Parts: sequence; C-alpha cells; structure tokens
Amino acid sequence: MDSSNLTSLPEEGSEETHNLHSAFSSIPARLPSQTSSQKYAPLDWSDYFDREDDIQIPDSDDVFHVYMAGTEGPVVFCLHGGGYCGLSFALAASKLKEKARIVAMDLRGHGKSATQNDVDLSIKTLCGDVFSVLKTMYGDAPPAIVLVGHSMGGAVAVDVAAKKSLPSLAGLVVVDVVEGSAMASLIHMQKILSNRMQHFSTPEKAIEWSVKSGSLRNIDSARVSIPNTLKYDESKKCYTHRARLEETEQYWREWYEGLSEKFLSSPVPKILLLAGTDRLDRALTIGQMQGKFQMVVVRHTGHAIQEDVPDEFATLLLNFISHNRIGPHGIEIPGLRRPPRSKP
Repeated sequence: MDSSNLTSLPEEGSEETHNLHSAFSSIPARLPSQTSSQKYAPLDWSDYFDREDDIQIPDSDDVFHVYMAGTEGPVVFCLHGGGYCGLSFALAASKLKEKARIVAMDLRGHGKSATQNDVDLSIKTLCGDVFSVLKTMYGDAPPAIVLVGHSMGGAVAVDVAAKKSLPSLAGLVVVDVVEGSAMASLIHMQKILSNRMQHFSTPEKAIEWSVKSGSLRNIDSARVSIPNTLKYDESKKCYTHRARLEETEQYWREWYEGLSEKFLSSPVPKILLLAGTDRLDRALTIGQMQGKFQMVVVRHTGHAIQEDVPDEFATLLLNFISHNRIGPHGIEIPGLRRPPRSKP
C-alpha cells in the first residue's frame, strides 16, 4: 500500500534542558515530557467498568458486547453514536456507578459486537437489537431503565422509547442530536468520512489523531474508547475504522426523520443535552415552552459530551435521575410503599 497513508503525526519530543550558570542554576531541571506513545497509550476498560459480557441473542448468530458497572439503582442503558463504541461512556461510568447500574452496549457493526449483517444500520434493526439485548439480559421483569443515546444512538433511544414497548422505561436522555441540524448535515457526511484519516500504524496514532483533529477533547477518554473503534487490516498491515459507516448511507435519513415528534411523544421524563446552541425546530421549541422536557446546553465541549466532560455529564444524569425520583423499580412516589416482589 502507499506508505503515505501511514504518515504519522509529529512526535511530541522533549527539548533538552541546558544547565545555565546563573542565579537560576539551583532550580531543578524540568522533567522530560512524555513521548507520544506514552501520552496516547491505550487505557483498559476495567479501570472504569466492573465487567464485560457477550450477549448471545437466542435463535440468531448475533452477539452484542456490553460493559457494565454498579450494583444498585436504575439501569442507565447507554447507546453510542455512529463510529463510536460502548467505551464512549467509560469515564462517565466510573462516577455514575456510585448511584446507578450502567450498561454500555456496542451497537451492530461497532466495537466487539458481531452480527450476521454489520452494515444493516436501519433504525428498525438497531431498535430491535436494543430490545433483544434487554430481553436477553433481564427477561420479562427488567429493572427501571433510563435510556441514554448519543448522536445516532440518541435516534435509536428515541425510537425505542416512542414504541412504548418497554414498560420499565423510566427516563430518556438524548445527547447532542436535533432533527433539523442532523438532517441538514447529512449532505456533508460522505465527504467528512472520506476526509478523515483512514489508516493508522498503531492504536496510539489513532488516539493522537482523534484528539488533534478535535473529534475528541479528552485524552483519557480517547485512550479508552478509540482502540475499540479500530480493526487491524492484515492485507494493509495497519489499523482502520471498525464501523463501515460509508456503506450505510441508505439508512442515515431514517435515523433522524420525525425525531422531534417521537422524542416529545415518549411518555417518560426527558432531557436533551446539547454541545452548542442548536436551533430547536418548532415542535421542540413549543415542547420546551410547555415544559415537556428539560434542556441543558453544555459549554466547552465538542459533539461527544460524555467523553469530553464526563464528570459534568455524569452529574447531569444523576441529577436528572434524582429530580425525577427514578429508583431501581421505576418512579418512586413518596409515601407509596412498593409491595415486595415474590420470590420464584
């Protein structure tokens, strides 16, 4: 292959500190800065999540990888955006697990999940995958679920909620996706995908690119999540993007069409987290004025709010759960005693 595709970003080497004979000679020499390979070295998922598992869907060859943390409280079920992976929520999970159970799923065609058709990213298929994973994990008596979705995952979360087929759904959190601006951006998506760096000699170089290109602003989050968005190409002897998003264009429009109305129709507490002052369309503007959902504009962050400012993101989610009194079994009404569950 053309070696230019493996062009590395410049190393961040350290300059030697000269010992000058002056009044400042007694000041200790500055420690050498980290090399790029150290600064962008991958971090392990187990530093943030408690465990991982492969969810085999009955009567199919589909296996979905999930990361889990926490032992009590409602289940915060996280769906990442296109091209990301479940570890997109890793840094936030380390704080969320203090008061909730976290499940972050690798969607079809992403991360460590393996399906019969990795490029079928239709909203119907993605939504069906979420229902299948929840059913396999929790059977007919799931705990209270707070669905969290970022970007494409936000569209999937909204579609799941709007179907009203998940009785234990207790909350909906949509991260940085609005129908109008999402639809308007689709015309540019193929160019954006083709212009990004395609080949990396090492995972460290991919992590470095993600940060220096501005797609992620938190180095530690990139060090956890980016390696799982890659696959090794034996023929080219390099790493490439795991998700084949450029082959899924036929589904892009359906992710976002009708998103606002579906979001508003979901009969659970809702919050919309935005990275910028996206213009709300008419339906959302009216809905917000009527108090149908909460909206927070998170400053000093890029598109991946959960990765760029994980502590603030986790705090917003925990406050949302607390404000709406979402417990392990659903909305908790003060003074109402829930009957104990009968043991099987």
